[in-house]
Amino acid sequence: MAIPTLTSVTPSSGPTSGGDILRLAGTGFAARVAVSLGGLRAEVLSVRQQSGTSHVDVRTPPHAVALVDVELLNLSADGRPIPGEAALLPGAYRYLRPRVAKEADLTRLVRTLLRELKRQVVANVSASVSVDYDDTVADGLNVIAMASLPSVVLSGPTLRESRRYSTNVLHEDVVQGPSGSELVRRRPTYTVDLAFTLTVASERTAELFNLMAAVATFLNRNRWLSMARDAEDASRGTVRWEMDADGEVRTQLGSRDDVRAFTWGLLVRGFDVDEGLPLDIGKAVAGTHLETDSLSGGTS
Repeated sequence: MAIPTLTSVTPSSGPTSGGDILRLAGTGFAARVAVSLGGLRAEVLSVRQQSGTSHVDVRTPPHAVALVDVELLNLSADGRPIPGEAALLPGAYRYLRPRVAKEADLTRLVRTLLRELKRQVVANVSASVSVDYDDTVADGLNVIAMASLPSVVLSGPTLRESRRYSTNVLHEDVVQGPSGSELVRRRPTYTVDLAFTLTVASERTAELFNLMAAVATFLNRNRWLSMARDAEDASRGTVRWEMDADGEVRTQLGSRDDVRAFTWGLLVRGFDVDEGLPLDIGKAVAGTHLETDSLSGGTS
């Protein structure tokens, strides 16, 4: 008899509407399992062993707002519960009422960047934000705020191909389907680099050079931009992106308004625009032999 254990449930909360994907970790999981949250059966998507740890992915059922227990039962080959082979993790998942609107990660990233510029470079920071797939960056001098100098304007982002962080590898899982085990593939996330432009202006040349040094220090000191993974759930930890200067600084020391300015590019690397897309191209899995359709429509 293999007594299963449950050690973690990730994520630890989700909407009352259900449909979230949870990953349960532990030991002693059978090839087939049943999982319930608060007494309601969840849809089991995959069961696998990895580095001595058992993992199962499930889709949550709808439930009222509550903190619920997560229970796992080992099943026999014919789908019946095996007596004595059950694990319970009390209060492991919290159902939350979903918000009508949730702030996008891109918006939170821009706000985090603005806050750090305000704190580390100059207090008068504004933003001109648009998302464009074109690499052409608009002239920041056309949007610079002149009411209070010195000032910094953050323009962008434009989206560039991420050669460092993007991947073409499909995520694959073996799941239990109506006709047995099936291979399910998921297209990788669409990962881009976010290209911003910093435009800094001052009425005095010496002050502009000091601001140039402050921006250079900011770019050298802050190699990563970090923020909470979920603004409403601190237990989910933080996420961070690599940050780097883009190109050379460009100065403009003379203008008809007697305003000095410079522009400098800034890259935030490895931002995921989406979470990947499911590909319904799996075929049945027979034993240890996998037969799948290739992406081009042929047989691999």
